[in-house]
Amino acid sequence: MEHLIRSVRTEDWQKVRELRLLALRDPAAPVAFLETYESAVAKPDAYWQERTEGAAVPSRGMRQFIAEGRDGAWAGSVTVLIEEPGTQGALGTERTTVRQAHLVGAFVRAEYRGTGLTDALFAAAVDWARAPGAEGAGVDRVRLFVHEDNPRAEAFYRRFGFVPSGEAVPVPGDPEAREREMVLERAGG
Repeated sequence: MEHLIRSVRTEDWQKVRELRLLALRDPAAPVAFLETYESAVAKPDAYWQERTEGAAVPSRGMRQFIAEGRDGAWAGSVTVLIEEPGTQGALGTERTTVRQAHLVGAFVRAEYRGTGLTDALFAAAVDWARAPGAEGAGVDRVRLFVHEDNPRAEAFYRRFGFVPSGEAVPVPGDPEAREREMVLERAGG
């Protein structure tokens, strides 16, 4: 693989913004992300700086991983949110019952799909989420949500090892649509 998988650094905020805006212009964006290009592009630099800083410092309960080419260009990203028991879940519709990792914002540029890059990003995210102590978050349960109309993403998640939990929540802003929870449990967890 020609890409380095690493977590973002605080000084990466402009590239975080650039990749997010590109993701929001992808044809799958309406069923993959809970944000529009128009709302994201209007956000000030301070928003992107704060967002990147939060994802660069693992003690904040969040980590963003990127795939960086030899030329410094970013090919993809995934973010891990750590959810504590009793807190509101990332979709804002449910309360979590266990400490867990929630993968969000997964995106790989079209020209890198099917190359193993998404697998590498997810492996880094899951490894960090499961690693104990200062090395990671130390969780056993990793989850994500997939829109019912996003079969390509669901097929990847299943291939990676995620299974449907049976839970589904309404899509924020579209109560007729559903996001299905998928989980990846540690063996014996």
